[in-house]
Amino acid sequence: MKNEIISLLLRSEDPSVRYYTLTELAGKSDSEPEVRLAKESVMTQGHVPVILGKQKPAGHWGKPEDFYMRSKYKGTVWNMILLAALGADPNDSRIRSMCEFILSASYDRSTGGFSYNSHSDGIIPCLTGNMAWALIRFGYAADPRLQKSLEWMAEYQRYDDGDGKPGKEWPYRFEKCWGRHTCHLGVTKMLKAFAEIPAGNRTDKMNSAIERGIEYILMHRIHKSSRNPSRVAMKKWTEFGFPHMWNSDIIEVLSILAKYGIRDERTGDALDLVLSKRQPDGWWINEHNHEKCLTAAIEKKGEPSEWVTMNALKVLEYYGR
Repeated sequence: MKNEIISLLLRSEDPSVRYYTLTELAGKSDSEPEVRLAKESVMTQGHVPVILGKQKPAGHWGKPEDFYMRSKYKGTVWNMILLAALGADPNDSRIRSMCEFILSASYDRSTGGFSYNSHSDGIIPCLTGNMAWALIRFGYAADPRLQKSLEWMAEYQRYDDGDGKPGKEWPYRFEKCWGRHTCHLGVTKMLKAFAEIPAGNRTDKMNSAIERGIEYILMHRIHKSSRNPSRVAMKKWTEFGFPHMWNSDIIEVLSILAKYGIRDERTGDALDLVLSKRQPDGWWINEHNHEKCLTAAIEKKGEPSEWVTMNALKVLEYYGR
């Protein structure tokens, strides 16, 4: 059944699905002709050219000031996340223009964090992690501005489990992000960004943050209460979907842990849930997305999903399920 599904994914109308299926499920290298063709097609077919076709000359979407809050999910932040997930070409001038716009509009030069309102009082961890992840995928790993963002996350991210007291001083202003119980999404998006950095290029502070972040996720068995493992604490994470914006799900978290080489028995409950949601025909349903809000609708909620299925197969293969 798996081979049949892979064959269908390789015939997808979405060139991004074809590319990731070839490289991450079929084991093909970027140097092989069919992989090169799929990668080139990402910029000329499917969703990426639709999204870039609505970009303004200055590199943004919509009004420049509406890059985050007032344009969910069609503002520049959200299109940047989506384009990075779809595998857009970092060498394209429009991608470069977008990245530089975000670094001028959302990036706080004094700290390295990313803000939803262009001021340091609007810096939040999930946005900083998402922007750092996207910028790395778009070739900014060595940029001093990106390095400062990574340092900010390593320095300020917290891992409180209901017993923390981060205080009200900067940057710990928002209860949802930095309250007595740290927001899971801040930790997840930080780990997602650091996973894009080769192990040999990570600083000691980054490695310490990664170690603490992974343990924080694992002690919750990914989506459960750390004190009562029978209780689901992150119900939304049990609804699988694509794309992931500020949100996440079990499959994305398992994918991130796999990039770090983590194999731990505490992932068992999450893996069981992934398997339980496989349909009799071998596909998974897209249970959560932003189809009516995006610049380009990727998939329909409630229908079999190429993206969820592809990502589920990747994590199940890695964990031997």
